[in-house]
Amino acid sequence: MFRPQKNMLFFFILAVSLFLMVFGEEGTSDVGWGHQENNTDIQSRSNVVEWENGSPVTENTNRHSNNTESQDNTTLPLVYFSVPFDTSANSLNYSTIIAKEAQLTRSPLMALVKKTIITLDNNKVLTITPNNVNNPDNVKRLESIVSKKDFEYFFPKRASEYTYQKLLQAIGKFPSFCGDYDDGRNSDVICRKAITTMFAHFTQETGGHSEAWPEAQWRQGLYFIREIGYTESIADGYGLCSEETWQGQTWACGKFPLGHINENKNKSYFGRGAKQLSYNYNYGQFSHAIFGDVSVLLNKPELVADTWLNFASAVFFFVYPQSPKPSMLHVVDGSWQPNARDRANGLTPGFGLTTQIINGGIECGGTEEVGQSVNRISYYTNFAKQLNVPIANTEKLGCTNVQSFDDEGAAAIAIYWDQDWSEPNSCKLVSYQTAFSAFNSNDYVKCVDKYFDITIDYNN
Repeated sequence: MFRPQKNMLFFFILAVSLFLMVFGEEGTSDVGWGHQENNTDIQSRSNVVEWENGSPVTENTNRHSNNTESQDNTTLPLVYFSVPFDTSANSLNYSTIIAKEAQLTRSPLMALVKKTIITLDNNKVLTITPNNVNNPDNVKRLESIVSKKDFEYFFPKRASEYTYQKLLQAIGKFPSFCGDYDDGRNSDVICRKAITTMFAHFTQETGGHSEAWPEAQWRQGLYFIREIGYTESIADGYGLCSEETWQGQTWACGKFPLGHINENKNKSYFGRGAKQLSYNYNYGQFSHAIFGDVSVLLNKPELVADTWLNFASAVFFFVYPQSPKPSMLHVVDGSWQPNARDRANGLTPGFGLTTQIINGGIECGGTEEVGQSVNRISYYTNFAKQLNVPIANTEKLGCTNVQSFDDEGAAAIAIYWDQDWSEPNSCKLVSYQTAFSAFNSNDYVKCVDKYFDITIDYNN
């Protein structure tokens, strides 16, 4: 793959080196990549890990004296151009890269997260219907707890796009939700608590919140399918779409077609669905989880409102962690346990912690419970009564004095790939967001391909 910027830099450095060799003072003609008599030493210095006196030092080479610098320091020191890949290995087997990725992602926490976010094939998802004997086990468990009649009672004010079948399909897409536990944990109890938690948050995010309606407010959820004030014809909403940013390049915003009132303008990524999914980068990541392709929902964001994805977007958010936060599922099922740092920040298991995960920056951390959190607690306790979910007296339902998760907490895990400058032809896990996710197959390969001038042999 041709890298124009890297090659231009290469020839610039070469030109400078030749200039110095020709016009430098006597005894300095070997300034450049290496000594004239030992140009093969260039390759042995490609694994740059540190610098000393202006020159790179590698694990596999001796430290160099400044024997090419004049004793009166009137000339430039020896400078080696650090290339971030091994020039002696300009081709790698695909299997080798995948093996390296596996080595870097073999921690128990990473394995747990990857198991949790496994998805069902979409063709199988679309076969899910109420009371179908062929439904996946986790869907059957949900049906045994929440019937269609229950659903209609819980959400009588729902928008027509929200249906019981779509809820079942959304749950079916993510087998870990209401899934089986083989370690002694009670799968039915966890499922009930997960549904209760999710329904409470549905109601806060999409509820009518009207005191004038005859239905109690906890039964007013799923009233809104789209964010108030937005329609599908509005352009340039909630998007980091500039092609000059890596976000705009990675999650390229869709355009309205020719003939549309907003032709060639960016589509909008306002809140849609039961979680009110917002922003192009979230639509892109959700699209990848569902279709293996970020562009599907970036080009057709309306699908998050009109199809079973209106519920699936919420389940996606429930099972995916946003490091350093754990997933809500891992809070509910007990997979996440606080360490000393978490406890110092007031982060302990309970419904209030899921509020912190969803909207902690606005609703949590103060000395008094804010209105949104008060609503969530009310909805949670009401759904818990309906679904026979016991609430322990010790469970923290609110999030007063609950601080943010940080990189020293138990859930902190690096989940993105970026260039590893300390090792050739490699990327490393980082905690900040990049274009490459450890949760996406082949993103490690894409990272290596982006940053290093190598040929990847996909046939081996």
